[in-house]
Amino acid sequence: MREWLINLRNIKGFTQKEVSAMCGISRSFYADIEQGTRNPKPLTAQDIGKVLGFDWTLFFERNGRDSRQSKKSA
Repeated sequence: MREWLINLRNIKGFTQKEVSAMCGISRSFYADIEQGTRNPKPLTAQDIGKVLGFDWTLFFERNGRDSRQSKKSA
């Protein structure tokens, strides 16, 4: 789960539906991104970053660290 993303959305006072509409994606896809079950493409990540005010590369940096840590512990 991407709690950091949920927190940013809540701080801005947006619903999932509002963010998804501003980014041109479905609410269910945005919900999957928040849950961490799907990853946005770079252009979508940029749109979400603009709407919520964060560096869009955070999506990919966190995933990279998580996958490297998982491999080390395996």
